[in-house]
Amino acid sequence: MRIKPILLFLLIILLVLPFVVLPFLSLVKGYRFPQIWPEEFTLTHWGSLFQQRFGLGKSLGLSALLSLSVAVLVTLLGFFTSRHVAYSPYKNRWLLMAYFPFILSPVVYGAFLLYYFIHFNLNGQLLGVIMAQVLLIYPFTIILFTNFWDHRLKAFEELSITLGGTSWQTFYKVLLPIAKKIMLLCLFQSFLLSWFEYGLTSIIGMGKVQTLTINVFYFVGEANIYFAALAACLLILPPVFILYFNKKWVLR
Repeated sequence: MRIKPILLFLLIILLVLPFVVLPFLSLVKGYRFPQIWPEEFTLTHWGSLFQQRFGLGKSLGLSALLSLSVAVLVTLLGFFTSRHVAYSPYKNRWLLMAYFPFILSPVVYGAFLLYYFIHFNLNGQLLGVIMAQVLLIYPFTIILFTNFWDHRLKAFEELSITLGGTSWQTFYKVLLPIAKKIMLLCLFQSFLLSWFEYGLTSIIGMGKVQTLTINVFYFVGEANIYFAALAACLLILPPVFILYFNKKWVLR
């Protein structure tokens, strides 16, 4: 009977451990295995956040711009496109096609797309990475929104038009208030998918678009645990904020 509380306790430790270890490693200096305690605690690594040598501040801004652009674009595209998919007689066929990018890994999917991006000279550029991520995440938003468009919502639209409402009034006064929560949810999910995306970004960006995920793997490859931990701390900050915001406002 005591096994379940012990397993739950171990699971909690495993979930909390990264949020303790990563800030710890980003604030220490001279820490070597098998030392239990580091030589000193320092803010040197955080102080070099905006130094051009490491470029973590630039990567943070670039990742935020990239993920926000992708999230807003695919949320709007998915919202309007999913309506036509949901009410289409070929709904199942369109949804089957939407699952295609997720059958392959992002690396394989990126390898398929790379030829076209090279042809249009979009490889190694921010715009190219944005377009590649849109092609990956856009089908996800269609899948997410499709169940939102049901017969009840269609009846609301028809009632609004019957009562003299224009298409814009129906969208702004009827659909948008009902869709507000699922649009926020889609925006958050799309942002996180773009924020943590590595495989597609590394292939299409060709190492020139230095997002935070690229830098984390770069520092890990260099065995620079302190800056890898610092980059990882920056990487987990937006998801923590989004989780708090989602729990406090959206789910309520």
